[in-house]
Amino acid sequence: MPEQPEELKKLATIAADMQLPPDLRNKAIQQIGNISSREALLVLLDLAANERLPFRDRDSALKQAREVIKKTSQ
Repeated sequence: MPEQPEELKKLATIAADMQLPPDLRNKAIQQIGNISSREALLVLLDLAANERLPFRDRDSALKQAREVIKKTSQ
């Protein structure tokens, strides 16, 4: 995987931090989706595959990944 920009690394850390409130993790997932790059897509797929995260967070990451694919396919 190519080097992630620092912002993506920070957002991915927030999104996967179970000590943080769910709404904060979800906002981080949404912000990753807003970046709409290949690297962001890979981070979102990584989050969706993270079995330690609650289903809601994993599902949100998968939905955001789908949106990134749509945006980058046009």
